[in-house]
Amino acid sequence: MKNLPKLAVPLGVVGIVLLLVVPVPSFLLDFLIICNILLALVILLTTMFVKKPMDFSVFPSLLLVATLFRLGLNVASTRLVLSKGFAGDVIQAFGHVAVAGSIIIGSVIFLILVVIQFVVVTKGAERVAEVGARFTLDAMPGKQMAIDADLNAGLITDAIAKKRRAEVAAEADFYGAMDGASKFVKGDAIAGILIIVINLIGGIATGMMSGGLAIGDALSKYGILTIGDGLVSQIPALLMAVSTGMIVTRSNAESDLGSTAGSQLTQSRTAVMIAGIAACGMAFIPGMPIVPFLLVGATLIVIAQRIKAKATAEAKAAELAALTQPEAPKETTEDLLEQMRVHALEILLAPDLVDMVSGASDDLLGRVKALRRKIALELGVVVPPVRTRDNVELPPSTYSIRIAGVEAGRGTAPAGKVLALGDYLDALPGIATVEPVFGLSGKWIPSEMRHSAEMTGATVIDRVSVLVTHLSSMITNNAARLLSREDVRVLVEGVKTVNASAVDELIPSMLSMAELQRVLQGLLQEQIPINDLGRICEALTLRAKVSTEPEGLIEAARASLGPALAAQYLDEGKLRVIMIDPVLEQSLLEGLRPSEQGTQILLDGHRIEAILSSLKQSVAVAEENGVSAVLVCAPALRPAIRRLVSAQNGGLPVLSYQEATAANGTIETIGVVRATESLVA
Repeated sequence: MKNLPKLAVPLGVVGIVLLLVVPVPSFLLDFLIICNILLALVILLTTMFVKKPMDFSVFPSLLLVATLFRLGLNVASTRLVLSKGFAGDVIQAFGHVAVAGSIIIGSVIFLILVVIQFVVVTKGAERVAEVGARFTLDAMPGKQMAIDADLNAGLITDAIAKKRRAEVAAEADFYGAMDGASKFVKGDAIAGILIIVINLIGGIATGMMSGGLAIGDALSKYGILTIGDGLVSQIPALLMAVSTGMIVTRSNAESDLGSTAGSQLTQSRTAVMIAGIAACGMAFIPGMPIVPFLLVGATLIVIAQRIKAKATAEAKAAELAALTQPEAPKETTEDLLEQMRVHALEILLAPDLVDMVSGASDDLLGRVKALRRKIALELGVVVPPVRTRDNVELPPSTYSIRIAGVEAGRGTAPAGKVLALGDYLDALPGIATVEPVFGLSGKWIPSEMRHSAEMTGATVIDRVSVLVTHLSSMITNNAARLLSREDVRVLVEGVKTVNASAVDELIPSMLSMAELQRVLQGLLQEQIPINDLGRICEALTLRAKVSTEPEGLIEAARASLGPALAAQYLDEGKLRVIMIDPVLEQSLLEGLRPSEQGTQILLDGHRIEAILSSLKQSVAVAEENGVSAVLVCAPALRPAIRRLVSAQNGGLPVLSYQEATAANGTIETIGVVRATESLVA
């Protein structure tokens, strides 16, 4: 019994093949014809109750099996009609009862069914399936890019991305299969016409040659049977054709077809009322039947009144809910203090951008929540809640990102538009702009032009993704500012649950919470993750026994992280480095001097300018070759070199020799920093 569903279709297909070659008795043919009609009816009803086409993804294959089943029944019934002159009670009933025993009436009904199926339903379903398949396949690259963008931005997990890619691929496969399956329906209609003609000619020939019947008697006997056979095949064929049209025209909805149609047809009381009055008026046209028109008109008027009563009840319920709402509490001192509080992170939106906070699963608030989780996993920092509110002072379509009450970034996200990034955007209408994070030239284009932009090779990003990417960049660059004393306490408490000895030995006997915060902020300034806080505390415990000077503590924490520091800069197993000329490095070591901000390098301005110029040239060469590099130097020089080059080279990573050699990869030198006399001059 467990394997019955798995074996049902294969065994059914084998049975259909046997129908083509093995004679079957009339009673078995009756049973199979009834099964065929009911199968077509069940499929039609199923297409009406599914909420989206993909819920009935087996339909194309089922359509092929049903078509083959119907053709097998045609062959079996033809064999019985021609050999015995009787093909079961079902065909006999359709031939005598449904068409009143008249070959003319039966022929007319059969032709009407063929016209309805072939000219109307099949033709329309074939066209819709063809257009749906083309549009689905054309949109597939854009959907895949959107999934990749959400995955890269940390808005979805790998599992969700894999599931969405599978859904996109399944949707493309479904509509492609429906494009081909619609040809089955068309071929079935053509085959029905040919089969009835062949059966009629074969029946007359058999009756005259084998049965000795006159041509009139042969036409009457075999004509009725042929028409009955055609009808029992054409009716389920028509149901399958309607099912095909139903499934390809079904859009994704939250309810079945009946519920959706009922709610949308009755959404306008005025339309229903006018239709009812018109029906009542047509009843008094001379010659028109009064009762049917009055019955339909009265029904529509009653429905219109019920719509009005329902709308009135909903309005009263909403009014009552508004009246029963509790009065707004009086403003207290605590409320004023809350309004005065400076929030760590804020997003201010122009009034025309408030639709981005819609409460949907993929709106701004949902994506910000996913971003907080992503940054927490990558940097080990719990990002404070992001306060989102509107601001009438902002220009239209503008948003502002504030950190501790100070604007850190600003951008635009026009409603109804998407951002296209690429080199061939001149032909597209829109507003030229610059992407706020990477500084790429782009254009805000209407959402309807997304497909056209993707066809030019452009990358298309929705406006919520643009804002979230900008916010992610601001948080990463300002992680040190966002790490509060309370955040450090929470992180320490978390480490204490799994490594209590490391925390108890360090805090508060050796370092205070404020000193630990300063060390962690120093690491975050160079975008070094602090999620391995237990190891950092162990390293700080050893260093604090010697000195609690912040710079030394930060370098000790860096050393504890080992290969993890250099691993993030590996490219295909290689760490590409820019070194400092040994003679120059020795002179820099001799120029080191302590200060309140840490060690500083005391050199004349011309020499420092020459060093930075040489470094800039090495970085430019690396960028031209399409590789990224890090600057390496002696451990004692690293903090001072970092402060020297950070403002000049866009945050170029600076590693010590020990950190570079700890990487699990090969080291490749691609440049050397020098300060020659020519550069000095």
